[in-house]
Amino acid sequence: MWFRVGGAAFQEMGAEGRRGRLQALVEGSERAPGVLAYLDGAPVGWCAVAPREEHARLLRSPVTKPASPEDNGVWSITCFYVTREGRGKGVAAALLNGAVSYAAEQGARVVEGYPKDTDKRLPAAELHYGWRSLFEDAGFVETARRRPTRPIMRLTLP
Repeated sequence: MWFRVGGAAFQEMGAEGRRGRLQALVEGSERAPGVLAYLDGAPVGWCAVAPREEHARLLRSPVTKPASPEDNGVWSITCFYVTREGRGKGVAAALLNGAVSYAAEQGARVVEGYPKDTDKRLPAAELHYGWRSLFEDAGFVETARRRPTRPIMRLTLP
């Protein structure tokens, strides 16, 4: 919910309010707010993907704001979560591929991601945006970089 809700409102909602808002998105929309990954029948990962305009904070951020706001049909991948049981098994790559496929099915023309790009080894908690090579391996290319460690990666769909 970080990218969907602005600063003060995000804090005021609290964890319970954010959970409720996400639950409402899942139950009240014809379109899912992301994709899930399963391993041996158990959920092990999540990836948030939705049209860029649904992410209020993303649109205002000096790091991730659109280079061309009039660009229609752009979907954004804003968050990954993989459980310990799912790590090191290709779950993040499967989630990314699933998110791209889902966005394409929903009519996206372009999918964007905003990964971390650093030579330092990062703990899993800091990789919720994904990492550069994850996106590159899926065919994304860097289109902008407003901070040294935060490229904007894009994949144009056929």
